[in-house]
Amino acid sequence: MSHPYGMLSLLPPVVAILLAIATRKAIFALLAGLLCGSLITRRGDPIGAIYDLLEVHLWPTLIDPGKLRVFCFTLLMGGLVGLVIRCGGMRGLVASISPLARSRRGGQLTTWAMGLLVFFDDYANTLLLGNTMRPVCDRLRISREKLAYVVDSTAAPVAGLALLSTWVAVELDYIREGLATIGNPTGFSAVELFVASIPYRFYVLGSLLMVPLVAFLGRDFGPMLAAERRRLEGDSDSSPAEPTAAARSGSPAGPLISHWSNAGIPILVTLGVVMWLLYLTGLSALGDQLSSDDGGGERPPLREIIGAADSSVALQYGSLVGLLVGIVLCRFHKLLSYGEMVDAIGRGAALVLPAIAILWFASALSRMTSDQPVAGRTSVGIVETTAVSSQDHSPRNGNSDPAQQANESDFFPFQDHRLYTGDYLKRLVVGEDESSSRDVGTTLRLLPTVTFMLAGVVAFCTGTSFGTMGMLIPLVVTLSHSLLSQQGIGMTADHPLLLASLGGVLAGAVFGDHCSPISDTTVLSSQACGCDHIAHVITQLPYAVAVASVAILLGTLPVGWGVSPTVLLPLQALTLWLIVRYVGQPVSHPAISGKEDFQAIRSTDEH
Repeated sequence: MSHPYGMLSLLPPVVAILLAIATRKAIFALLAGLLCGSLITRRGDPIGAIYDLLEVHLWPTLIDPGKLRVFCFTLLMGGLVGLVIRCGGMRGLVASISPLARSRRGGQLTTWAMGLLVFFDDYANTLLLGNTMRPVCDRLRISREKLAYVVDSTAAPVAGLALLSTWVAVELDYIREGLATIGNPTGFSAVELFVASIPYRFYVLGSLLMVPLVAFLGRDFGPMLAAERRRLEGDSDSSPAEPTAAARSGSPAGPLISHWSNAGIPILVTLGVVMWLLYLTGLSALGDQLSSDDGGGERPPLREIIGAADSSVALQYGSLVGLLVGIVLCRFHKLLSYGEMVDAIGRGAALVLPAIAILWFASALSRMTSDQPVAGRTSVGIVETTAVSSQDHSPRNGNSDPAQQANESDFFPFQDHRLYTGDYLKRLVVGEDESSSRDVGTTLRLLPTVTFMLAGVVAFCTGTSFGTMGMLIPLVVTLSHSLLSQQGIGMTADHPLLLASLGGVLAGAVFGDHCSPISDTTVLSSQACGCDHIAHVITQLPYAVAVASVAILLGTLPVGWGVSPTVLLPLQALTLWLIVRYVGQPVSHPAISGKEDFQAIRSTDEH
């Protein structure tokens, strides 16, 4: 049966990606892609397209209960981040760990370790560590370029992997949108796919490993080596930090330092409530299965419980409880007035508004390109048949045979508002006959590599990892499902090629974000660390490219031919060690007495 739109079904996501690359404005690009899709389904009628854009695509996506919970969690988590930074709790946490930085090696490793601890938000990670560790690294003769690299290389990777962060709800929602495009098959859970894809995010894991390798071995290469040597000789091209960095985080002009528990307790409470609610909602979802078991109600494994859990509910109420605990602690210790708390929470929430807008538009675009029904709408040929059978309009596919149109309505019942892009991709890549199975097999094996590279290019050109994930994850899930089906392979939640392709998008988006000079986290890293922005980009680029090359050659390529990540990850770690050891060169510097230098740093900080 012929497709109702053919190549036009690819136009909205292509327009969104190309405009995002050209304008570097992901929100505008996604909105343009949505308008383009509405024009296609309305056959060029601009008034009808605007109506569909607002009432069929944007509004139903916005008021979706699951989507509202995701938005709520993101705002609450942003507010919590702003509060714990403003009250000085995060500075207290950093101050309690910073005495470990007694040497150049210790300074870099301490900054990296604290980056792992500040796992809940990449903005908070970047701004907090950059501003706090800058004087420490200056005393230890660590260049601003190196500090910016350490901060930038831990911020997005650790936030993208953490089960409790401002990233997780967005990533889970994109995965849900991808599963919706293939009909939400039984046995698939967004949480389960998220966790199972972690070993396949080779670039993210490699970038987190590269930082301690460089610090421990004391070797650098490329422009970073020159920057480190300039710093040790008493010269630096770094410029002062932009004053807007602290303002964007909601920090006061003067740094406030309080006990680490003012940050640690709200975060731990949030984590505990989220895990508890995940368990409860998972048990509730499996309640029917438990009651019907012959084994007397024996509980299923924890993995099944978490996989069946309602993560949006758990994240929403977990972040709410954590924020309330943070407010109580601030008032109990008299750290902030009510007005100051409201201001800090508002500033923190404002930081995540662009991410919410990107998530909203990207989810609407994903639904537009799917084959799912629209709430309150009926399929063509039943009630709303004007798009196909009305005498006022020509048929969508140019065929005037009523019988043919009726058959196509059976195959594409929601073509009035959906583009069936996944179906066309399957026809385009797979073909209609079995003669192409060999090419399909090769395409399937190369899919993890292609998705990683495509996500990297899009994120580099757009400067947004969130937008990249939203554009590509639904298409990748649909394409993986189609290719596996063509090969006669049933797609399961633990299939390596599905997980590798999904992990390729999630990791490639972070890779492109690291390399992009217009990325928000790249800009914030250079600002918070007082480093020249272009110098940060140039010095970080060779490290990112090295890790990405290893991720492809010893990750996405061999995993496509069936090699397990348990074999590949140790090989990647060994290769990165060899690169730093034999490509990097030692940074010649005068001997520094760790104890004396630490005493000088502490006395300066106390002063």
